[in-house]
Amino acid sequence: MGDIKTSALEKKIKVAAKKIPADLVVKNGTIVNVFTGELMSGDIAITEGTIVGIGSYDGVKIIDARNKIIVPGFIDGHVHIESSLLTPKEFSKVVMQHGVTSVITDPHEIANVAGADGIQFMIEESKNLPIDIYVMLSSCVPATKFENNGALLNAKQLEPFLSEPEVLGLAEVMDFASVKKGDSIMIDKLAMVQEIDGFIDGHAAGLTREELNIYLAAGIRTDHESINAQEAKDRLDLGMYLMIREGTVAKDLTALLPAVTVKNARRCLFVTDDKLIDDLLEEGSIDHIVRLAIQKGLDPITAIQMGTLNTAECFNLTHLGAIASGYQADFLILDDLETIAIDQVYKKGVCISDNGKLNSSLFESSSEKKLNGAELAKINAQKLTTEALAIPLTDPTCNVIGIIPNSLVTDHLKENVTVEKGLFIPSTKKDQLKIAVIERHKGTDHIGLGIVKGFRLKKGAIATTVAHDSHNIVAVGTSDQEILKAVEQVIKTNGGLAVVAGEQVLASLSLPVAGLMTESGYLEVDQTLKELNKAAIMIGETVNFNPFLTLSFLTLPVIPKLKLTDLGLFDFESSSHIPIQVIKGAI
Repeated sequence: MGDIKTSALEKKIKVAAKKIPADLVVKNGTIVNVFTGELMSGDIAITEGTIVGIGSYDGVKIIDARNKIIVPGFIDGHVHIESSLLTPKEFSKVVMQHGVTSVITDPHEIANVAGADGIQFMIEESKNLPIDIYVMLSSCVPATKFENNGALLNAKQLEPFLSEPEVLGLAEVMDFASVKKGDSIMIDKLAMVQEIDGFIDGHAAGLTREELNIYLAAGIRTDHESINAQEAKDRLDLGMYLMIREGTVAKDLTALLPAVTVKNARRCLFVTDDKLIDDLLEEGSIDHIVRLAIQKGLDPITAIQMGTLNTAECFNLTHLGAIASGYQADFLILDDLETIAIDQVYKKGVCISDNGKLNSSLFESSSEKKLNGAELAKINAQKLTTEALAIPLTDPTCNVIGIIPNSLVTDHLKENVTVEKGLFIPSTKKDQLKIAVIERHKGTDHIGLGIVKGFRLKKGAIATTVAHDSHNIVAVGTSDQEILKAVEQVIKTNGGLAVVAGEQVLASLSLPVAGLMTESGYLEVDQTLKELNKAAIMIGETVNFNPFLTLSFLTLPVIPKLKLTDLGLFDFESSSHIPIQVIKGAI
């Protein structure tokens, strides 16, 4: 191996010195210099997958960039691949067409279902793909003590993964309470990663400026949970990297951009976090965020820096993020700097996508796999009855989860609901529907029940096994019978999404890989999602948010304000479960 590396190094130096031709030379393009913020010209010489010179070079193969714009490949600084509903191979096919050549992923979703095997599965599936997939080890498995998940990961179980070259450190630490009180299990994880100079991502939803100091003292340097400009400024003021998130549900770019200035922009980067396959195909990934930022007035080169070099520097990926000698030859040829229309995508000097046409042959992974995705974690839920879904009430005033469109945050509403014979009755007129979370990992009888407002269903129910972060079954509907039917459908397919009306299943997507992903092709999955979205409109109204992804985040208790777990209704502010019925005097 040493001889091979030495030979490759010698060749790169010889090409840089113009003693021998480069493998590939890109000519006639305008290069975006992300170091200086300027445009420059020059040939790009590439050998052994690395840029070895900018200037005037000869090459075995010549690419004419035709006076177009050349920028580094985009890097997604924080993404859960599982949330696309695709395995890494199919996910990479989609995002690489949109110019994303590297991602930093947290396999938090599959880890909470299948533990260490889930992380191993994602690492194995990511090998030998043309994209660079770096892994941050899931820090909170389980995510909280307020719900039941499928696994437990402590420092001892995570430590073996640190030897994997793709692993960079510890993923978003969302259990702030454990950090603050110095919980030994959490401290062991933090110390383990700090000992190897690894990176630690934060999850600072709802934290005050003073509380951010605790995260920083723990070695946490990033956060993607800012939802307004003041929160963004607090993080930048205190020395954190600001991850600006624009995904399918959480769309924070518009609110955070006012905090970005000429002086602090180099500490800002773009992330998608969670984005479904249909949005990835139609909008894009980091390219979409860069494009949107430019439309909202951000300087184009600054936006490109935030999607490339800034992310690379944040994670010390010193070979990525720029068009310069010594950097990996990951680059895009764009039509212009305004629309970020992508003509070609190159990874290590190899063309991945040309005018929207993907080189699919590059995505056939040849790595040996020890784990079968469909065998990772089977649905293990007790048989459900409509009686188990009953919500008894003695008073109509209830705590209600209020959906805020395109936000992970919910409102904590207190409203009068319909009560008949001592039981809550969903009301389509009031838009007060029943929501249920059914534990699906260990076959317990845990069912959390609540009332939600904002889905605007007129009939039927929807259900999914993608339910952050413990990924139990969550369903919302207008009747107990239809909720039961939707839940039965996703159990039948060993995980998935379903829309029902009456006794009819209108649409369904099977997610047999831990109830989170399918191994089907991305185009097939996209078509099925379109059918699901049409079915959701058939049973309700057209809404300006994705109902499935919104539903999947209503179970996440580490995000304000009111959520639902398999153990019941959870109030973020008091960090405790609360009754559905409002206690007199609490209004």
